[in-house]
Amino acid sequence: MAQKVVLRVLTMTDEKTKQKSIEAAADILGVDSIAADLKDQKLTVVGEMDAVAVAKKLKKVGKVEILSVGPAKEEKKEEKKEEKKEEKQEEKKEDKKPVEEEKK
Repeated sequence: MAQKVVLRVLTMTDEKTKQKSIEAAADILGVDSIAADLKDQKLTVVGEMDAVAVAKKLKKVGKVEILSVGPAKEEKKEEKKEEKKEEKQEEKKEDKKPVEEEKK
């Protein structure tokens, strides 16, 4: 099962170090996707790999902290739930509009 690893690369302050971090993470076997946030100095790696191996590889770029390790599919479920809630709220708003027009 794929897992999501969120790391903070403390030396990732510019585009050059961001690119080095992405390339280092991409070298690891089993990585499916990589997302880098330069503002928060976070690197999110998704795939079937070892979190410690990712951190070890990124240590060559700079100081690394593992922030979280968890299943990758969990985030998608939360997004789907939020989308369903928004759709239900929109449906309720649409249902209320004709009633309000009838009252006038």
